[in-house]
Amino acid sequence: MVDLKFERVSKKYRVQQELRASSERISVSGLLRDFTRNCGNFWALRDVSFQVNRGETLGIIGPNGAGKSTVLKLLSRITAPTSGEISINGRISALIEVGSGFHPELSGRENIYLSGSILGMRRREINEKLDSIIDFAGVRQFIDTPVKRYSSGMYVRLGFSIAAHLQPDILLLDEVLAVGDAAFQVKCFERIRALRDMGTTIVFISHDLNAVESLCDRALLLSSGEITADGPASDVISQYEHSAYGIQGRSSSTDANEGKPIQITGLTFRDYQEREVLSVCTGDPLIARVDFAAGEPICDLDFEVFYYSPDGRLQCQFSTAVSRDALDLDRGNGAVQFSCAELGLQPGLYYADATIKRRADGRQIAWQYRVALLRVEHGKRVSGRFYVPHQWRLTQPGGVARSEGELAKQ
Repeated sequence: MVDLKFERVSKKYRVQQELRASSERISVSGLLRDFTRNCGNFWALRDVSFQVNRGETLGIIGPNGAGKSTVLKLLSRITAPTSGEISINGRISALIEVGSGFHPELSGRENIYLSGSILGMRRREINEKLDSIIDFAGVRQFIDTPVKRYSSGMYVRLGFSIAAHLQPDILLLDEVLAVGDAAFQVKCFERIRALRDMGTTIVFISHDLNAVESLCDRALLLSSGEITADGPASDVISQYEHSAYGIQGRSSSTDANEGKPIQITGLTFRDYQEREVLSVCTGDPLIARVDFAAGEPICDLDFEVFYYSPDGRLQCQFSTAVSRDALDLDRGNGAVQFSCAELGLQPGLYYADATIKRRADGRQIAWQYRVALLRVEHGKRVSGRFYVPHQWRLTQPGGVARSEGELAKQ
């Protein structure tokens, strides 16, 4: 069954530009002419169509101004579409600005009843959930204190707790899982997952791509008011990351390499079946391939690939310099492949640089900065900033090491 459906939905806003400045007296008719002349149309959404099935969790991602919040406002009936049809099948609730309806002079307990009523909860339902709401928010000691005396963390925790105890058929989330401290954020995720597991249809709008990937079965990518991708969350997120950073996984020669005896023409990542990939899991095998074009024979070279976190910190390096053999190349095109049996990078997003240098003096003669982007997903789970491939064995007499398969049979 389909719970939400957009059919060729568009939303247009009138945008007023700055009116002409003049010290002369302006008639009403002249003011209206200026207003009309200086107003333009802005299409927040244009011809958008999608549907969400019952029990599905849909993430909506995209850059600022892509139209994500407009979708939420249309679903919440805060505004109406300019054209197209929206179908909603079920009771809908939105967690947008938690705690926005609180009265500062009322106590936390009184605001639970006030906010709960605004969100559509009956008094009997609030009575039944009151203790759970208070305990979830962690404000029992201050529940009869006016909320104007609450810290900002207490304020938003109580607001989220009230909204999270709704049991709607359809739940809309807009950047609300970053409230409170780290421990409370974990509780937020657990609560949303519980609602999802109970069959609640969820639409989640966020810039937190890890949260979207963790919670959502499917994702939409919006850009300039249009859907540019729709599919499994991990695939859409990878596409967004690569487009957002302007990296396609291969590159033609840059001006910095023009006229050089050798040029780097691309860097791609592949699995051990030689299939090109945009993402890989921690501990999985990976091949990094550096393509080059040599304009003349050139000797005594080293190739390197560097991996950086988004904040610019170097994480690790692949290098032909780990062996004693330097590379001697003929004129023409070719590639150097680095094979890694178990990738040590922890989950996250990484830039990759590729360089070629002379072994004798270490001087770079070709380079491509931020030529590729690699997304690392959860695989082997270890603590720390880096996974170090390792093996283990048991040496206790009489001890037995059992496989996961054997444990699953018990």
